[in-house]
Amino acid sequence: MKKKLLGAFLSVAMTASMLVGCGGGSSAPATTDSNETTEAPAAEETKEETTEAAAEETAETTEAAETTAGGGIVGVAMPTKDLQRWNQDGANMQQQLEAAGYTVDLQYASNDIATQVSQIENMISSGAQVLVIASIDGDSLGTVLAQAKEAGISVIAYDRLIMNSDAVSYYATFDNYMVGTKQGEYIEQQLDLKNADGPFNIEIFTGDPGDNNARFFYGGAMDVLRPYIDEGKLVVKSGQVEFDEVATANWATETAQSRMDAIISANYADGTKLDAVLCSNDSTALGATNSLEANYTGDWPIITGQDCDVANVKNMIAGKQSMSIFKDTRDLAAKTVEMVDAIMKGTEAPVNDTETYDNGTGVIPSYLCEPVFADINNYKELLIDSGYYSESDLQ
Repeated sequence: MKKKLLGAFLSVAMTASMLVGCGGGSSAPATTDSNETTEAPAAEETKEETTEAAAEETAETTEAAETTAGGGIVGVAMPTKDLQRWNQDGANMQQQLEAAGYTVDLQYASNDIATQVSQIENMISSGAQVLVIASIDGDSLGTVLAQAKEAGISVIAYDRLIMNSDAVSYYATFDNYMVGTKQGEYIEQQLDLKNADGPFNIEIFTGDPGDNNARFFYGGAMDVLRPYIDEGKLVVKSGQVEFDEVATANWATETAQSRMDAIISANYADGTKLDAVLCSNDSTALGATNSLEANYTGDWPIITGQDCDVANVKNMIAGKQSMSIFKDTRDLAAKTVEMVDAIMKGTEAPVNDTETYDNGTGVIPSYLCEPVFADINNYKELLIDSGYYSESDLQ
């Protein structure tokens, strides 16, 4: 009898021990109370709820991981393929965004405002989560960007500030006022304006009046050069000095060339020396150079530019263009990708200027990359050694 009781006791003890072990030491001791039967369904419900919660948490974690690793659609609207720099900007942007895991909808608008508006509308309807826009005309996108804002789509103005729209979240660009300043300072140094008596003759070409950047380029350069114009050390024989007089529609080479033809014919055909031509970018510089080659017989002037386009770097090597502002679009694309990534993750995008660029609705948080100038003395280091161009590109 004692053996039977001892056996029963050991059996119960072993069962209890096994139950405590499965519960991780946190379960209540086993019981044969009738409540055990009624509590079982509640335990099953708790198990199901725990499973559902775990599944939801896993889904959220997966979604967060996907966002962190990239993913989503980014619309990139570029103004035209007619200028080399926009082809480079678009290609750099697409390459770096895709490397970060995003789907890129890259469109060029052939410098047609209606086309760009239509392209942006299509990007919005196709599910773009961020728009990166280099506008043709900074004042012409208000209506379509209102649609973007209503859809909760963030907008980064790329290199050209979009005006009069509160849908613009950020601005990524080079320091455009500094671009003009460097061009003006280059002319100042090459002509030794601080020391030389002069007078020196200069003509001025800036960009499209619808491009807000053109005013910054012009303003930066003229803040350096206008004091010399006012004192007579620099002379603009054409009389064309103010922005509206020297602007070049669409930055077109042909338009700049035609205007320079007229200036040379009226002011320099008699052998009068032209000492400098302030050109805000390479397409206008190319137009001025083409005209000078065809119509001018005097000593070659200093010619500024911007973008380091292949044709202009070749002219620089040949002594036909003095300098060009180098804006490494790989750097600007990389910074823009950082901004896109931050927006996608719901964080603040990196900026380094919150004072300068007011688009008419308020100051737009901006990231400004610093430009440098290239000339015959440093172009190899800046353009070839950096991998921006190869030697064969410039031959």
